[in-house]
Amino acid sequence: MLDHILLGCPELDAGITLLRQHTGVDAAFGGVHPGRGTCNALLSLGERHYLEIIAPDPDQADSSNPLALTLHKLSGPRLVGWAAHPGPLAPYAEKLRKEGIVFDGPTPGSRKRPDGRHLQWEILQLRDDASGLLPFFIEWGADSPHPSSDAPGGLRIVRFELATPTPEALNKTAALLSLDVTVVKADKQQIRATLAGPKGQLDLSS
Repeated sequence: MLDHILLGCPELDAGITLLRQHTGVDAAFGGVHPGRGTCNALLSLGERHYLEIIAPDPDQADSSNPLALTLHKLSGPRLVGWAAHPGPLAPYAEKLRKEGIVFDGPTPGSRKRPDGRHLQWEILQLRDDASGLLPFFIEWGADSPHPSSDAPGGLRIVRFELATPTPEALNKTAALLSLDVTVVKADKQQIRATLAGPKGQLDLSS
């Protein structure tokens, strides 16, 4: 169900440079998120998976969006979340209601690509995301190409996992959400990923 991984940066160029230096792959500018104060660059991680490098949009400096405010405060690139695609969100939302899981949405979103094409999607966000370990859920519009289909390639996922001091509890929640994700025991909570390209590997964490 992994859709994409979000690498947060205080400046977009910092994330693009980090990936280029360690993996040898150049990300492509994706566009801006109107009203949300962010912009992004993308790299494909294979079919239906991609890396989103996300940073504050300099032209939306007055945005009060919580994610944009968080990105401004970062000292350097780090993972800030991930998204899963469970299929159509309406029946998935009904499943969560039956399980007693509280969420917001589905909420529409969009951005304009550099080629002028508009991408549209809907997202569903959990009220309790286990301090950022759990994903938000996305359904792409029927007329919107998945970003992995034409973002620069050359990267692959070597590892993607959730680290927590309480893996049993997180595994139970993941099962309720129908998430197929690796959960490992660790001293602190982290999203962890290792990406590999033609130049080498890059370890990332939250």
